[in-house]
Amino acid sequence: MNPMSRAPGMKARSSVEADASRKLRKEARGLILIEAAFAVPGDINANTGGYIYARRIMERFARHGVDMRLLPLSGAFPAPDDAAIEDARAKFAALSPRCVVLADGLAWGAMPQAAINAVAGPIAALCHHPLYLENGLSEARRAQLLASEKAALARVQHAIAASATTRAELIHAFGVPAQRITIAEPGTRRAVRAAGPGTSRLNILAVGAVSERKAYDILVSAASSLGDLDWCLTIAGSTARARETVERLQTQIAASPVAQRIHLTGEISDDELERLYHAADLFVLSSRYEGYGMVLAEAMARGIAIVTTTGGAAAQTVPDDAALKAPPDNVFALAAALRQVIEDNALRQRLSDRSWIAGQALPGWDDTTGIIADAIRRVAEQVK
Repeated sequence: MNPMSRAPGMKARSSVEADASRKLRKEARGLILIEAAFAVPGDINANTGGYIYARRIMERFARHGVDMRLLPLSGAFPAPDDAAIEDARAKFAALSPRCVVLADGLAWGAMPQAAINAVAGPIAALCHHPLYLENGLSEARRAQLLASEKAALARVQHAIAASATTRAELIHAFGVPAQRITIAEPGTRRAVRAAGPGTSRLNILAVGAVSERKAYDILVSAASSLGDLDWCLTIAGSTARARETVERLQTQIAASPVAQRIHLTGEISDDELERLYHAADLFVLSSRYEGYGMVLAEAMARGIAIVTTTGGAAAQTVPDDAALKAPPDNVFALAAALRQVIEDNALRQRLSDRSWIAGQALPGWDDTTGIIADAIRRVAEQVK
């Protein structure tokens, strides 16, 4: 058996935890343990949706009959240099031919053939959203990523999509056969219903690292037209990953007539994020594209009224009766939706109630991990 590797920053387990883990592995629902390695680029402890997804399923694989260890890859992906490629090739080559590789799409979609060919065993690719659909890419880079992802996905035995939208993209853009795709939507932890701030000023919350795809420029433009209403906006997420985008956003906020009401938090702790969710009256997502939209699920789990764009899977993640929806990149439509929810208390309460109901039906992380474990088991059977 391969022991589960620890990501940087993870604490060593106590002997009690180790014993509990071994017990889980023995019980594992009576299943034969499958040897597998989860290839993840960068720091798995990072607080973005894809890394949170990776951490949550890593914590649960043992109880679903999968002996999963972490295979850390360079954070240079999806633009790997020669050192990152050689590191991936060497790590793949060292794996047993019976080891199933679960490859995160952030790395796998940009994986050169030299590294792909080093994998002797079966491969499953975990796809949150295609790399070539990221905003801010040149046409040449977009075409390069499209070709790279298509070639990499042609090598896998199975693909795991985070949403029906991503599944459709895998079929139509990359030619992955429908029968070789499993949908495993992100899990959502149960939470206490948000209480709001208890003040007359409306608290609006947006969550996610500042990047071109999150379209906070559109959100700030929309908010700047609502100065006659009483609200404040918190944008909670890292400001360290797209420096030029962050600087442009900071300049835009400083020039806005409502600059004093808009706050960028930067990276925050889980406890602080929970506090912000609990104090929110309204959640807004302005993204140009989402492969699922985990923050939307987090808002629903807390019964927060939602305004969202329809970019990518976001349109399907939230039921129509739990949110007002606007097309992506449309300042006027987003501003109109925000104004409507801010001004209409009854509408906001109705959206909150429907959001809470929808949130209670969301899958948990154990459900998500079980779906992926079943897919890995089917892939492993191909080498028996």
